[in-house]
Amino acid sequence: MKRLPILFLLCWVCAMFYVGIYLFVGGFLLVRLEVNRTSTCRDVLLPRGEQGDFCHAKPRFRRAVLLIVDALKIDFARFDPTNTTPRPYENKLPVLEEMVSSRPLYSRLYPFRADPPTTTMQRIKGFTTGSLPTFIDIGNNFASSAILEDNIIHQLGHMGKRVVFMGDDTWESLFPKRFHRSLPFPSFNVKDLHTVDNGILQHLYPTMIGDDWDVLVAHFLGVDHCGHRFGPDHPAMADKLTQMDGVIRSVIDRLQNDTLLVVMGDHGMTDTGDHGGESQKETDAAIFLYSPAPLFPGPPSQGEPDVVPQTDLVPTLALLLGVPIPYSSVGQVLLPLFSPHGQTEDAVRGISQLEALWINAKQVNRFLETYSSMAKDIPQESLSRLQEEFSRLSSDYSTAVREGRSPSPALVASLQAYLASVRDTCRATWARFNPLKMAAGLAILAFACVLCFILSELSGVLVGESGLLKAPVVAALLAGVCVAVGQLSTQGYVEAAWCLAASAFVSELTFLRSARQARTAVAGNGSKNPKRASWLTLRRLLVPPLLVSLLRCASLLSDSYVIAEGRVVTFLVFSLGLYVPIHLNWDGLLLPPSHDPLKPAGLLPSPALSPSAVRKESGALLACLALLVGSLYLSLSFHGCREEQGSCQPSPFLAPLSRLQDSQLKNLHYILALASLGLWTYLLRRWLRHYGNLNSSGGTVFTARWILPLLSVCLGLHWAVSATPEDSFRHLAELISLAQLALPRAAFCLLGLGMVLLWLDPLTVFVKTRATAPARGSSLPPPRYRASTGISPQAELHHLIPQIYQRMRRSLEDGEPAGGSEVDGRPAVEAYGLGTVYSAPLLLFCGLLGIGLLLLHPEGMALSFLLLLLEMGALLHIHASSTTLGGLQGAHSGGFDVPWTPVVLWSLAATQFFHATGHLPTFPSIQWGAAFVGFPGGHEGTVLPASLVTLNTFSSHILFAAGCPLLLFWPLVCEVRGSRGGRGGREEGEDAVMEMRLRESPQQFSAALLQLLTRYLFIHGAQVFASVCAAAILRRHLMVWKVFAPKLMFEASGFLVSSVFLLVGVSLVMRVDVAVSRWFKRLLPDASR
Repeated sequence: MKRLPILFLLCWVCAMFYVGIYLFVGGFLLVRLEVNRTSTCRDVLLPRGEQGDFCHAKPRFRRAVLLIVDALKIDFARFDPTNTTPRPYENKLPVLEEMVSSRPLYSRLYPFRADPPTTTMQRIKGFTTGSLPTFIDIGNNFASSAILEDNIIHQLGHMGKRVVFMGDDTWESLFPKRFHRSLPFPSFNVKDLHTVDNGILQHLYPTMIGDDWDVLVAHFLGVDHCGHRFGPDHPAMADKLTQMDGVIRSVIDRLQNDTLLVVMGDHGMTDTGDHGGESQKETDAAIFLYSPAPLFPGPPSQGEPDVVPQTDLVPTLALLLGVPIPYSSVGQVLLPLFSPHGQTEDAVRGISQLEALWINAKQVNRFLETYSSMAKDIPQESLSRLQEEFSRLSSDYSTAVREGRSPSPALVASLQAYLASVRDTCRATWARFNPLKMAAGLAILAFACVLCFILSELSGVLVGESGLLKAPVVAALLAGVCVAVGQLSTQGYVEAAWCLAASAFVSELTFLRSARQARTAVAGNGSKNPKRASWLTLRRLLVPPLLVSLLRCASLLSDSYVIAEGRVVTFLVFSLGLYVPIHLNWDGLLLPPSHDPLKPAGLLPSPALSPSAVRKESGALLACLALLVGSLYLSLSFHGCREEQGSCQPSPFLAPLSRLQDSQLKNLHYILALASLGLWTYLLRRWLRHYGNLNSSGGTVFTARWILPLLSVCLGLHWAVSATPEDSFRHLAELISLAQLALPRAAFCLLGLGMVLLWLDPLTVFVKTRATAPARGSSLPPPRYRASTGISPQAELHHLIPQIYQRMRRSLEDGEPAGGSEVDGRPAVEAYGLGTVYSAPLLLFCGLLGIGLLLLHPEGMALSFLLLLLEMGALLHIHASSTTLGGLQGAHSGGFDVPWTPVVLWSLAATQFFHATGHLPTFPSIQWGAAFVGFPGGHEGTVLPASLVTLNTFSSHILFAAGCPLLLFWPLVCEVRGSRGGRGGREEGEDAVMEMRLRESPQQFSAALLQLLTRYLFIHGAQVFASVCAAAILRRHLMVWKVFAPKLMFEASGFLVSSVFLLVGVSLVMRVDVAVSRWFKRLLPDASR
């Protein structure tokens, strides 16, 4: 077997896809251009048109307290006195309603709308800079980098305001060394409801009493973490909101007249407690404003805003505290906080509504002019219209001030409309696309798909070519160096993206040329396989499985398809599975051929086996099809719901056991989870035992015998401990905390140990010698092997698979004396598990990996993982039975090629179980709790939690990619006597030798393995290419950031993960092949090759 050439080819193909994805994403998801300029006191126009130092004017408020209650959605803040049976999150903040109703001049409560993405870091960035974070910023939520744009924290510090912060440590990374005093607490552990909040409360009240602060920022996380852990409809949420009600009351009691209180949420949450997307439940938070002195000129009126955008907080706070509005802010001042005529009720001088709007409009216009001069992405028509509007408003305002007239409502309304228009224009064109990079990425991805298809169709030709990658790699290096030198000579710097683009493009073209030459040479020399010589025909391209795959790719241009993809893919798997027996029946292979008594016997094709064997194999195929249909139907019970699906109810199995209040339901879910886990373990061990893979004493067998069940026990105990309510066993709290830490880590250690043993000693072969050892010095008679199947009539051989491939047996028989060494007709040497030597370690690897991935999921997903295992088995057996039926009736083509149908089914099943494990291509559906399995105290870095979340999200992709080589091995595992009669050199009546047949034809083995893996990469690569095309074509579509961009990110990430684990799976197969070769050398050093 040509191990390294295949591995290098696969790595090179994957690298081409990676470069294409990198280029397109770099052109499609560019962060908007940041204007690194800072507002100063002399930048603004003073009230009444006077020029001077605005900052030295007396501000409306000397101090401000910002209480940020993370995920305080507006539903939590509202109070309904008529609701006699409130849910846990309702009517728990009565202090807000009491203040608003009893003191309308001193307080207001508004919905506070965030711009997506609704993740904490982006929201902090939004309501401190007044800007609109872009889509790609969501990736920075794990690695918050310092904010370089002008922001309210910088302006307050620059003006000498002492800003004291306490709470979420994200602020410390966003504003390093910006605070007068900082008390950060770790924020990423969503299971910890109290550490951050209790830490704040230890310092909040003493700080307020002191006099060493001007602005106090306290960011509470308990409500958000409670939502992530339990959801909003849980008693723990009632406790948290009640605690926040007490905090607000205590802060109000300690306020002075010159202090403004702002209580706000940074985002909302869904019904499951998640956030990150743009549904109204995620974007609508609450903001409460209060001051002991009159804050508003009058009671609430019809002119009050229905919703306050979060960007409006920055200009409002800046003018109330007497600091310049940050340079890049596009927010609008909250007008009710300013007096219509510049006087508040207590006669303290303040900025009027018109003056505040004018300062705000002039600042926004200045930013717009600066930004448009640096970035040319705002349409010129919109820019001209906005500039003309501002010129007209400037003239009207100057005239009104010069003539001393009172401001007209029309001018105020016009200024508000101008500010809203600027914000809408920026929102519409904020992300700058780079069409050149996008086009380069598209081209490289398209060529990568073509390369995959060529490799799959010409694998038999190309795998025999030596140095196939030498020319493409050399050409890639030369192209990259040439582009780099050209950039240095013309620009003075090197842009790595274009060097990679040139290298990938030239490398792909060079490979296409080499492949064409190799095919031409084979055709010119007289190809032994005419199908290989004419591979690019319409008939080969338009086979039904490929049509299904291409139809799915085309459907990615539809937002309706993306929204309903989980159910559509389930239907496609069902349809394509049904196609297999229909196609066999159409070709006359599903049933035994009927004998026509009128025809001579010599004219009839002679089937390889009896009609009863054909019927048995057909029955097995139909039974597996029924199992597939049942698994598909039950898997629909584990789907999540998108916001766009309206009345859809998410699966109850998606909720962790700790969220369930009904003890009977919790016990039922736990029993189902344990039963599913036990059945998973039993089925794996049962298969290994059946094929004789549990008889040796190697590392892989030790893993299957001991580590696999121990891992299952750890997982079951971990579920039990995690489901225990915190207040159930107070005297065992420390022991429970220790178990929550130790059990998953023990499982991780067992998983790691099993993987290491599997790699170091992958063989599961046990040799049993029946002949007695000869005396020292005498020649050892060469052992004789007998090929057999697992259906031996002898009881002792029920779980014994004595195997050896034919060439080795013949080499041994050459010098064997008459009579041999058989005793009672049985072989002298019996090799247990040799017939499944490749598939057994790979199957065990997938089983261990599946339990490890299940550890990162909610307990209810155990049943879904069991369905995944059953569906994998059903697909493998359907493929094996269809192959066997073709061989039984003489229709086998020879070789080990895997047709398109099982490969497409395998890839579709990966996508189907992505949805059937509760995942969706949306950011709110990400199961963040996976980051804390085994790490309840949180993480110091971001690599490990991000890796755990990635493994959780793409579990199905990982399992199906790692298990992909099983499609090659399974027909051999399930072959029966005479099922491959079309192969030359077989003796009549010879037993099946299963996977040892692969070692008889290493060239065909290599070609078939390369073909299978490139076909799998082609299907997933085509999906990525289709997602890229959809995002590029529909980049101005209304749903691009809600549907198509997230789908692109998930498809690209899924391809990256799938390709990596595909390489892991094939590496394990190659490791087994090396071990098998060494095993034969040790067993028969003179006869082995």
